[in-house]
Amino acid sequence: MAHCPHCGDEVAGNPEICPSCGQKISVPEAVISLSQVQPGKYLRDGWELFKQYPGGFVGFALLFMILQGILGYLPRIGGLISLAVSLPLSVGFFVVSAKLLQRRTPDLQDFFTGFQFFLPLLLLTIVSALLIVLGLVLLVLPGIYLMVSYLFASMLVIDRRLDFWPAMELSRRTVQTQWFGFFVFFLLLVLINLGGALALGIGLLISLPVSSCAVAVAYADLFGLQSDYSGSMPQPKQP
Repeated sequence: MAHCPHCGDEVAGNPEICPSCGQKISVPEAVISLSQVQPGKYLRDGWELFKQYPGGFVGFALLFMILQGILGYLPRIGGLISLAVSLPLSVGFFVVSAKLLQRRTPDLQDFFTGFQFFLPLLLLTIVSALLIVLGLVLLVLPGIYLMVSYLFASMLVIDRRLDFWPAMELSRRTVQTQWFGFFVFFLLLVLINLGGALALGIGLLISLPVSSCAVAVAYADLFGLQSDYSGSMPQPKQP
């Protein structure tokens, strides 16, 4: 059964308009096979993508790390601010990667596109974190399942202009078809960034953007890039 990319409800057949929300169903759900989950290829292509704009990626990674470090020293409010801005900042890597994949020239302001989607990204951060923590506390495995399954949720908010819950559900349904392949990919990303952290933290300036580029490559391979990143920063869909 197919699902509407806007509201997440099931739709029978191949209608052009969702009977639940009335939105046009213009982009089909990603349907993948085992051969399409290629962690090694995603990492190689992510590295090649990084090399197209290394100064911008490293500079933004440094800014991201400095900001998180400063917020970490602020009592109470620092943690709340960090929670609120981490995802809007981190999706900047995706926007720049998307422009490069479309053979566009990125600008530094593209790294801050996520703040135009601040509310859905904030809700995505809170709801997904609660579900993952609950899964880890109860049986561990459900938390790991959700952690991997929500890998592409933030990109769906940016690229398809989905609200947080439809984005989470579309990411989960897509990933679960070949969950183990994505788990291997996720584990490789964790190990790469762990290696970067062990290199006195300096390695994160490379590992963080490279792993983000790899996830962007995987997203483009699975879902395609719906938005046109050729002009100014993409605008969120108006209700």
